[in-house]
Amino acid sequence: MKRLAQELEALEGQALRRRLQVVEAVLPGGKVRVEGQVLLNLSSNDYLGLSQDPRLVAAAQEAAARWGAGAGASRLVVGHLALHEAVEVRLAAFKGTEAAVIFSTGYMANVGVIAALAGPGDMIFSDRLNHASIYDGIKLSGAALERFPHLDLDRLEKLLKKSSAKTRLIITDSVFSVDGDLAPLADLVSLKERYGAWLMIDEAHATGVLGANGAGLAQALGLTDRVDIHMGTFSKALGSLGGYVAGDRRLIDYLHNRARSFIYSTALPPPVLGAIGRALEIVAREPEPRRYLLEEAAKFRRGLADAGLDTLGSETQIVPVLVGENSPTLEFSAALRQHGLMAVALRPPTVPPGKARVRFSLSAAHTREDLETALETIVGLAGKLRVSSEQ
Repeated sequence: MKRLAQELEALEGQALRRRLQVVEAVLPGGKVRVEGQVLLNLSSNDYLGLSQDPRLVAAAQEAAARWGAGAGASRLVVGHLALHEAVEVRLAAFKGTEAAVIFSTGYMANVGVIAALAGPGDMIFSDRLNHASIYDGIKLSGAALERFPHLDLDRLEKLLKKSSAKTRLIITDSVFSVDGDLAPLADLVSLKERYGAWLMIDEAHATGVLGANGAGLAQALGLTDRVDIHMGTFSKALGSLGGYVAGDRRLIDYLHNRARSFIYSTALPPPVLGAIGRALEIVAREPEPRRYLLEEAAKFRRGLADAGLDTLGSETQIVPVLVGENSPTLEFSAALRQHGLMAVALRPPTVPPGKARVRFSLSAAHTREDLETALETIVGLAGKLRVSSEQ
């Protein structure tokens, strides 16, 4: 235990120690109450405000009343309820694929699918800024890993050319969670087809936000049928919990038999499935919230850039502001909180050393007026603290 205390002290000295904070209440308008203070929540992944939507709450209650609070077993035992089947059919239609399978979390989906599809002797090519769960899945798989620099397709092609692995799997986030930029998906599809590789995309931060009906970047670009493995979550824009993988029926049947995080986990509880099903309906038929979100995010990014702040190439509702070192990043975040904004500092190992930033996550629940006021506050405080794009 002494070693643990020493490591915690070391983290404290590097401004890297993390602590839980209690959210006392979730309030309308994308706000929260923390330690008695009402804050505009610019750190949530609830991009459409659906976690507080009365329709999702009602759907969860209805599912609980009919099916109970829990599934009672794993899916391959007796936990595969008709409700799971119905939601997965709806999910596949939403994604535009033959089939889909739901996992208990997005983390478990990534770990499960990667470890099921690749193994020793195979090669995985991963963008350096991919989700941590992707890298954990790669470690579990036992496959060899080639990490290519962020969005560097020339480097990726060189790696593909020299690889002789029987199975080659390219993996990328579609929306990158710390920079808010987009994967060059059309070029990645061309590369995977040219070199006979598989392509897996993680649509966690794109699901519900991009695409004609909110299915993600692949749908937005008309590339759904040319992507082999579609992964995403319900815990962000869809306001609930769980992960998914969508693709052809052969892929999904294989995961039923080989994805350990699916096989050996108790099935998602009925109330969560009820909320997921309703969220899929709402997102598909109500495009206005995501249009509003993306329009407001574009204005927000322009305002920060005009003030000389580095938003690291953001193209989406995730808008980081680069600060650099850990301590000034924490200072910036703390100052924002004093002025009514909840914006969490991201530090190593989430980001590379020297690249700490405050990340702002916008939501359709935020009013235009609140976002305008927030922008003014951020720019003003950044000026006082000398945060700028010239590091």
